[in-house]
Amino acid sequence: MADNKKQEKDYTKEVDALFPEVESTVKAGQLQEGLDKIFTLEKQTRNAADLASTTRLVKAATQYCYDARDYTLMNSTINILTKKHGQLKAAVQAIVELAISWLPEIKEREGIDKWLELLETLRTVTEGKIFLETPRARVTLLLSHHHEGLSTSGASKDPKESLRTACDLMSDLQVETYSSMERREKTEFILEQMRLLIAVAREKDTSVDKKDEKDSLSGGEPEWVKVRVGGRKVSETFLKEAANEDLKLKYYDLMIQHALHDDSYLSAAQYYEKVWETPSIKEDKNDKGRKALEHIVYYLVLAPYTNEQYNMIQHIFKDPALLKLDLHHSLVKSFVTDELMRWPGMEKLYSDYLRKTPVFDSEKRWEDLHTRVVEHNVRIVAKYYTRVTMDRLINLLDLSPKETEKTLARLVVSGTIYAKVDRPAGIVDFQKKRSADDVMNDWSSDMQKLLGLVEKTWMAMNAAQAAQSRVKS
Repeated sequence: MADNKKQEKDYTKEVDALFPEVESTVKAGQLQEGLDKIFTLEKQTRNAADLASTTRLVKAATQYCYDARDYTLMNSTINILTKKHGQLKAAVQAIVELAISWLPEIKEREGIDKWLELLETLRTVTEGKIFLETPRARVTLLLSHHHEGLSTSGASKDPKESLRTACDLMSDLQVETYSSMERREKTEFILEQMRLLIAVAREKDTSVDKKDEKDSLSGGEPEWVKVRVGGRKVSETFLKEAANEDLKLKYYDLMIQHALHDDSYLSAAQYYEKVWETPSIKEDKNDKGRKALEHIVYYLVLAPYTNEQYNMIQHIFKDPALLKLDLHHSLVKSFVTDELMRWPGMEKLYSDYLRKTPVFDSEKRWEDLHTRVVEHNVRIVAKYYTRVTMDRLINLLDLSPKETEKTLARLVVSGTIYAKVDRPAGIVDFQKKRSADDVMNDWSSDMQKLLGLVEKTWMAMNAAQAAQSRVKS
């Protein structure tokens, strides 16, 4: 197919003369005879590269079939016209766009079966044609929604299979490579792919034992990986534009779901911060802005300690908006203050409120919060103690001896603290032994500081003596 061929002849007059004849033939009930007359002239216009006339003829042929409600013939005509040798691209595009415009009416008037037949015809004629990639994507989206609807309405014999079919249909579209599709529509397709992948992943996860899931890419893990890949295809700079705010909120909602699946609390907090920074959310004084800020706090305190987590929690603590949430401000303050947090006291203060929230309604999240409190306390102890007995440390952390050693080991391995445990003596040493190089470096640094002070003092004394000599003279 190509439109680069130079037009050899103008068949406008012939087409104008043919239409009344075809019209009378079709009205007489001879639809196929009318189509044959169109096909005869269409071959001539196509070979002569008369785009305007060819487009008129192919659209008319399809329209006559549609008006006659002969959908079998219409689908056959679409197939024949689009596959003719040397068919002009613009003519094929005209047929496809015309047929797509009929889809809503056919679905409402004739039912799902006829609608599906036309959908499949359109998917067939658009397959492998780059110049029809956008119409094919739109048609595929409609078919995907149909299968998803079957899975949720109970009309499907196998709802799980219908959902996976809907997901596979969308996943086959590489819309990020489509040059003919606008950026916003492209983003919408990618987000729809991510949404369906998450739905399939959750469905698979429910039927797979969690232990097996951790060992290999079982359950919905392949779909979760694809969600992460899909998230990288979306430009966050594009989402910052005011006109794309709805896409931004949908994107970060999907990314939050992905982060929470992996228990990546810091990522979830960062995504919620992006949501909170959205003008419509931040300016919402009633609910949306408050909920977004609350979730930032929840996932920040659940996130393991890192430099990134520390910087973010310090930034949130200084935000004036947090002062309006007394309980959450107090919770963040506990984590940014270099003081011990006793877990029994924390439970008494926050348990009644936090356990009622969707974030902490599971025991795992509550245990993760307990772990973060313990880790905070260990860092504080390591900051103020050089050595401490194991019994004293157990008392400070409100843990059993085994849990205390396990926590120390985990923080040492992660590089958060330095500690050595002398089990026979029952002593924990938090002071790292200094090498000879460290001692010499510190000594050299101290000497430089001392010489600097001596030099400043000498210059100050000279200045004072000079001033006194001028006064005396």
